[in-house]
Amino acid sequence: MKNKKQFVFIFFIFFPVFLWGQSNTGATEFANIPNNSSIQHPWFGKRIGYIGDSITDPKSYGDKIRKYWSFLEEWLNTTSYVYGISGRQWNDVPRQAELLKQEHAEEVDAIIVFMGTNDFNASIPVGEWFTEKEEQVMAARGETKKLVTRKQRTPIMSTETYKGRINMGISQLKKLFPDKQIVLLTPLHRSFAEFGEKNVQPDESYQNNCGEYIDAYIQAIKEAGNLWGIPVIDFNALTGLNPMVEEQLIYFNDAGFDRLHPSTEGQQRMARTLMYQLLTLPVTY
Repeated sequence: MKNKKQFVFIFFIFFPVFLWGQSNTGATEFANIPNNSSIQHPWFGKRIGYIGDSITDPKSYGDKIRKYWSFLEEWLNTTSYVYGISGRQWNDVPRQAELLKQEHAEEVDAIIVFMGTNDFNASIPVGEWFTEKEEQVMAARGETKKLVTRKQRTPIMSTETYKGRINMGISQLKKLFPDKQIVLLTPLHRSFAEFGEKNVQPDESYQNNCGEYIDAYIQAIKEAGNLWGIPVIDFNALTGLNPMVEEQLIYFNDAGFDRLHPSTEGQQRMARTLMYQLLTLPVTY
């Protein structure tokens, strides 16, 4: 009980010491916070590389839909290096990462990866993270060291499965940017989209062609965070966006043919969620 009281006391003492560093548009939310008791958002003024698909791609719907990273530019004065391309899947992460490295090298401060929904739509098998086999390894615990036989696991690096693709993508990112902050975002909820006779995407209540629901692809991103030591922001839950709820289609592009892509309003909600979540993560070390 004493510890609990101490926590509550500390929380209310330090909670006002929150953040500053947004433009006038974003800063209005914090107008009542005294300037002498605020700290700068850790991502203010940082240079961020974005790897992703159509939800990130600046060419997807052009000026009709303002993207989440554009809002962060306004609110946090960030610089965006955007490599997301419509339709891309996790097997494109190494290529996008390589291009980011070639063009901006040490300029970039952090990388955000927002992928996975197209892997689900393409029915890429989820697969496994590791292969296992028995190997001999030197070990000792209270006795003379000796060779013992134990199972060893090795990450699967394969473009044939979703988890194999994630392993390849994150491995490449870690190698190219070993001292940079890398953040994964889980895929959003999905609903019906029809972009022509040869591109009709059922909503998330249906399995894909390999018998998986979108949940499995979301869960894999969460697992990857622990397996590789990378922060994960659960956009699927934290944004509060769900186009399966008719009333929430105000946040999506078109209730008639595109309930998949967030509208400018949806992207703004994503950006606000991301801004607050990034408060907990350092950029430089």
